Amino acid sequence: MSDSAVVLNPPAARSKVVPREVTQAKLDLRSRAANLIRPGDLYTVADRLEEQARRFADRDFLLYGDQRFSYAEVDARANQLAHVLHARGLRCGDVCALAMENRPEFFFCWFGLMKIGAVAAFINTQVSGRLLVHALEATGARAVIVGEECLGNFAATAELPDVPLYLVADAEKPAPPDLHARATADLADEIAAAPRNTFPRDGRATVRAEAPKLLIFTSGTTGLPKAARYSHMRWMSSGDVMEVTLEVTARDVFYCCLPLYHGAAATSVTSTALKAGGSIVVRRKFSTREFWHDVRRYGITVFQYIGEICRYLLNTPPQPDDWEHSLRCMLGAGLTPESWTRWIERFGPIQVFEGWGSTEANTALINVDNYVGSCGRVPDWNKTNFRLVRYDVETESHPRDANGRYIRCGPGEVGEGIGYIVDHPEIGGGRFEGYTSAEATEKKILRNVFAEGDAFWSSGDLLRYDEEGYFYFVDRIGDTFRWKSENVSTAEVADALSDYPGLELINIYGVQVPEHEGRAGMAAIVMQPGHAFDPKAFYELTESRVPRYAAPQFVRVSSAADLTTTFKLRKVDLQRQGYDPSAFDDPLFVRDEKAGTYRPYSDEALKNAGLPPFG
Repeated sequence: MSDSAVVLNPPAARSKVVPREVTQAKLDLRSRAANLIRPGDLYTVADRLEEQARRFADRDFLLYGDQRFSYAEVDARANQLAHVLHARGLRCGDVCALAMENRPEFFFCWFGLMKIGAVAAFINTQVSGRLLVHALEATGARAVIVGEECLGNFAATAELPDVPLYLVADAEKPAPPDLHARATADLADEIAAAPRNTFPRDGRATVRAEAPKLLIFTSGTTGLPKAARYSHMRWMSSGDVMEVTLEVTARDVFYCCLPLYHGAAATSVTSTALKAGGSIVVRRKFSTREFWHDVRRYGITVFQYIGEICRYLLNTPPQPDDWEHSLRCMLGAGLTPESWTRWIERFGPIQVFEGWGSTEANTALINVDNYVGSCGRVPDWNKTNFRLVRYDVETESHPRDANGRYIRCGPGEVGEGIGYIVDHPEIGGGRFEGYTSAEATEKKILRNVFAEGDAFWSSGDLLRYDEEGYFYFVDRIGDTFRWKSENVSTAEVADALSDYPGLELINIYGVQVPEHEGRAGMAAIVMQPGHAFDPKAFYELTESRVPRYAAPQFVRVSSAADLTTTFKLRKVDLQRQGYDPSAFDDPLFVRDEKAGTYRPYSDEALKNAGLPPFG
């Protein structure tokens, strides 16, 4: 294993090791729940919604500000959308894109599409231009439901595919009247007049559980975002599994503060609440100031986190009532051992279910033991399709044994997490559902790994485990890094900024930042002879081309590009040097969003950007 992999110190001294058989018993419960729905079942998300609407008719399903929507009401609103969209020509199997911020109407539209038997493609609410066009083309969307709050993204995008845009009003964020002309139709009057009775099941009667219901974009390791398929079976199984994992009941209240266009909020939170009859508090976006106020106001018991959220909350001044809340457990990823320990000390003994996986994953790990710092455990290798194999970061390849097979990692070794692809007509778990792109799907499959003819899903993640079988996330392989809770594709950012005037080459990569989860974006650029770097012009380009979370936090202006022998831009050394000004002589700039420019590196520039000194 190369030295370039980051290896975290194990937090064993802070945790009590649970007997392996106890951990395995909990994981066995999850495995049984994962197989309640099987391939071939004529059972969809719409069927589950209608069942739960009958079972929990008057119970709150969605809470938004002062608004409350019961299970029966959500079902009725979904019926209205289904009637309207069917009248507009959408049919079973059609793909319909949905661009909308977190609000109740997102669920109404989503579930309305499920009642038709259509496939919903969730669109990032922060993208426009080429990325938006790519999203619509990659999903093959026949129509788009666009929230009024996102209409500006479409208005600012030239050469949109020729598909109808159906506008859903937003009283909180109305668009300028002149933008409304960009929409094919405003659905407000049609929805109000539509029947609330159950939409006929006939159109989706032949939809099998393994059929796709969602398309969710994931950055992956290279290229533009890819639309991952998510089946009815996998989505509902997620709810079945997490219900037993978290011991959820109808009395639980979930907090949905992550964007619904991401897999986390759209899958684990929603599917688990729906299965158990629980409630979901919907917030447009996460707010540090309002988080604990919301927890206490609504009696929230479960929330899904990413490490960055926890860091924000820990950075707020301690309060006398920090332990006075209803939160009993939390699930997510990216909580460092240090933050985990501080979290429990400050906010009380909350059960933490740290996990590892991804939207398209066919395998996953989850920490069911509250073992600080770990993202999960494998007590028995015979009961999981997950494997860890050696990976050389420097050569970007998997070492092989004398027989040409991949080599499994032992305790302490860092390697890539992979998942055996199960292809069995009666088993739902372990399937790799892939992407809308066949080429992208094939690139994520490793073949002939341990035996001729086998196939494994390649995660692109580096992990390690200790002698007790507890796993720890180490880093991402290749070109994707995580910042501000978002996956950032270096190729995507480089492509968006590649026509900056006078630019010869641009290299995008992520660098570690002390006291921050994930990696901050950094650009190493080479200017053409006779051209100088203009910090303000480059900032303005990033503002117009990429979401803020993807914009480079640092810019290093190099005199020449560092290329490998195969003419690929070398990133390993650049990542090692990070933004340490003592490691190189190149001019270095720091992003300043208040000033709308990039400023020369200094302690003051770092402070303005909310970043600590290097090291």
